[in-house]
Amino acid sequence: MAHRILRLPEVKARTGLSRSTIYCAVAGGTFVAPIKLSPHCVGWLEEDIEQWIDERVAAARKSVPQPHPKSTS
Repeated sequence: MAHRILRLPEVKARTGLSRSTIYCAVAGGTFVAPIKLSPHCVGWLEEDIEQWIDERVAAARKSVPQPHPKSTS
């Protein structure tokens, strides 16, 4: 399986998060940790970022109250 590695600008664009928010969330354990590519370079696996986004969407949908169906009587 081929993996695609995303660099920070693309992770920011996909998640809508700022650099500082991403790194704070990584430190807090609420965001995917990056993979070290070289001494001064990191990246994130695309599938990990997509899974994180899917989890956020599912959590948001769970917390939104569903409208009550209107009675037609």
